[in-house]
Amino acid sequence: MRESPLRRALRVFEAFTVDHLELNLTEIARRSGLPISTTHRLVGELVRWGALERGPGGYRIGLRLWETAALAPRALGLRDVAWPYLEDLYHAIGENVLLAVRDGMEIVFVERLSGPGAVPVLTTLGRRRSLHATSAGLALLAHAPTQVQETVLSSPLRRYTPRTVVDPVRLRHTLAEIRRAGYAVCDGHMTLDALSVAAPIVDSTGLVSSALSVVVSAGTDHRRLIPAVVTAARGVSRALGAPGARRHSRSGVAG
Repeated sequence: MRESPLRRALRVFEAFTVDHLELNLTEIARRSGLPISTTHRLVGELVRWGALERGPGGYRIGLRLWETAALAPRALGLRDVAWPYLEDLYHAIGENVLLAVRDGMEIVFVERLSGPGAVPVLTTLGRRRSLHATSAGLALLAHAPTQVQETVLSSPLRRYTPRTVVDPVRLRHTLAEIRRAGYAVCDGHMTLDALSVAAPIVDSTGLVSSALSVVVSAGTDHRRLIPAVVTAARGVSRALGAPGARRHSRSGVAG
């Protein structure tokens, strides 16, 4: 079956990644697997529309595509509702504050607040991460449908650091503990210099649709962060109209 023009254009977009933000025409053709003539034509059309723009070293994603992506209902409404709580949490702890949603077997970060004194993190807006290696991912995985959990548990799990939980039995136990406790903790699971705490956010249908997390330096006493993170997540849940959002989460340690 012949590939549609739309699919070829999508292959151009797929050539760009967090590690390849700017590409020349030859690189786009090579990474997309498209002929150079086709790439030249598609890139020209995308530049004229604003989906791509010229940079000093080639082409990069254009602002018009970002403007369009920002209209995605799942992220747009959530970010608007969550922003005051993220801001309050950031001012309270002065560290990285992140908002994430689950997309299939990965999480996508849709908002981030950070300051000059915060620990450096690998996460940028729109970046995808594995569900099992971050506190936000674990919080979402713990409340994901059974089919999603079983798919993750039966798949090879990448070990980012020696502390990443990759044993399915241990991960299953961790997810149960997160559901019991109401929050997740990852100490050095993604990078050894960072610790994160996350809590699930419940939407108006009663489902966990997103998670709020903070990332601090390794060695930080995570117990002092838990009340603030859980309270902020509960506030977002209430603002989203979650049923029973006023219930108190049970205390415990997970992750």
